Amino acid sequence: MQITLTGASGYIGLRLIPRLIEKGYKLKCPVRNPDFLKNREFSDKIEIIKADFTREENLDEAFRDCESAFYLIHSMTDSKNFFELEKICASNFGKYAKKNGVKKIIYLGGLTQNTKDLSEHMKSRIEVGRILRSFIENVVEMRAGIIIGSGSASFEMIRYTAERLPFIPITKELKSLCQPIGIRDVLSYLILSLEKKEADSKVIEIAGPDVLKYVDMIEIYLKIRGIKKTKIRFQITSVAFCSKILSLISPLPQNLILSLIESLKLNAIKKSDLAEKIFPEIKPIDYKTQIQYALRRITGNQVESIWSVSYIPHYVKRIKNLSEVEGVINQSYSIKINSPKERIFSVIKSIGGENGYYYANILWKMRALIDKLIGGIGMRSRRHPKELHTSETLDFWRVENIIENKLLLLRAEMKLPGYGWLKFEISPENKLNITAYFKPKGLFGYLYWYSLYPIHNFVFEGLIKKIKRNSEKNPY
Repeated sequence: MQITLTGASGYIGLRLIPRLIEKGYKLKCPVRNPDFLKNREFSDKIEIIKADFTREENLDEAFRDCESAFYLIHSMTDSKNFFELEKICASNFGKYAKKNGVKKIIYLGGLTQNTKDLSEHMKSRIEVGRILRSFIENVVEMRAGIIIGSGSASFEMIRYTAERLPFIPITKELKSLCQPIGIRDVLSYLILSLEKKEADSKVIEIAGPDVLKYVDMIEIYLKIRGIKKTKIRFQITSVAFCSKILSLISPLPQNLILSLIESLKLNAIKKSDLAEKIFPEIKPIDYKTQIQYALRRITGNQVESIWSVSYIPHYVKRIKNLSEVEGVINQSYSIKINSPKERIFSVIKSIGGENGYYYANILWKMRALIDKLIGGIGMRSRRHPKELHTSETLDFWRVENIIENKLLLLRAEMKLPGYGWLKFEISPENKLNITAYFKPKGLFGYLYWYSLYPIHNFVFEGLIKKIKRNSEKNPY
């Protein structure tokens, strides 16, 4: 069977692809940027299609000859019009799926029992399901609440709240109940829905076995980690302020935390037993096991995908690639390294994240903190300490291009009065070139760049020497 998988470059999509291939399905993966899915183990086993559901770009090809389609598009964005974007994407998806004879849509929505006082995020999830059903009757809508898995946004929020706050926050505003579900169970439900006729045209609530408050989830996490903290009661007078604080102590952006907090104000527990009846072979794991599996993946460097891969701040959404930009100014540094290219590149690829930036790391952290304070993305985590793929995030960068043992090009996603890139390139003679590029926006952009010139000079000269030293330590 051939199926369309939208959201293929997102947190869940990247995990679904290898599992669907293993089951023998042929995949069409429409994405706005095909580079997201290139140079991966499964790249030659899927059909990658450049398509944009906000613009009806190449959508016929995305559905042609497909019997079923996954709708995993979710505008993880801080754009003010995200609700409208969600509706546009769902309408275009439904329109072209129907036009090309798709018989089944599988959609992952949000779990809630309330119809009033819903957050904008949850309203959009419900509206998307309604729009899809207006085009094709057979929509399997899976409704899940908090999804726990290594690299998921919900898990990261629990993890950093528990580990970095000096106390356990107790507040009556977050007294609602939820049923977290493990990512492995979500994937099982989605895959089995393709063949289960009993699931056709149904709204199915999926969840783990535990009904918990948010504070319970934090306490269980701390117990697993062997950390003891004091509980402090307080009242949330400003959700925006709380989300700002949590954003400063975690890699998550404020708007995403705001959406998660808003969703925690209402109960998100399942009332229907349809999932158990239709999928008796799935036995959802409990919350404690979900956390243990996620931590095991992280410590073992086996994280398949992370939330940030599909989150692009609105202020950088229209950035062109470096090769398409004119009027760029730059600073460049070179050094000869007596070590194999493979060794040099492994040091370059390991930059950032827990490894830091090798030189003047405090300055990189200060820049990230300033970025968070002014509403930027700040210091995000990276998926793996040594591996990188095109379009993955690396702190406040995104990988624009990577050629093994030759080139790493990073595009800045921090807030800037212009657009920035950082390129590492190894010449045939084993000379490493580091070049910082900047496309200024107006006079302030030029003032920003040239005022930081001495600092850049200090940082990049130290960085390139440190890369040389690290590469030559164990060259073979």
